[in-house]
Amino acid sequence: MHNSEIQQGEFRISTDKAELDVALIHRYLCYESYWARNIPRALVEKSIAGSLCFGVYHHNHQVGFARVITDQATFAYLADVFILETYRGRGLSKWLMQTIMDEPGLQGLRRWLLATLDAHGLYAQFGFAALDKPERIMGMKPFDEYPALNS
Repeated sequence: MHNSEIQQGEFRISTDKAELDVALIHRYLCYESYWARNIPRALVEKSIAGSLCFGVYHHNHQVGFARVITDQATFAYLADVFILETYRGRGLSKWLMQTIMDEPGLQGLRRWLLATLDAHGLYAQFGFAALDKPERIMGMKPFDEYPALNS
């Protein structure tokens, strides 16, 4: 898949993994997110390598992120979506979601999944809803949280 980029005023979204600030992504996921607390940096790096990633930038500083785990044919799982707190309230998460949904390699997929605790309103704007047939979806969760990091 080719890298794409879109500009809106002082902000930019890019799928170029070389631009990603992995330290910033790890710091947010490990210390600020509720879903990946204590995640080791090596796992963040591995997850980025295996995903289609979207970085949100203000000038050239990363302020947001999302990744899509996909076969680019039938299925996608949206994960690790965030905008840094100081940049929230500017419509960046909505723009990020629109950019993801417009990505050429993600068109025509039969199913998208995501998990969220508190952003249902954002995702509903893009067609996400509770599972239509939850009895058909199964999951496996070997552990709830990453073990605490050694200080």
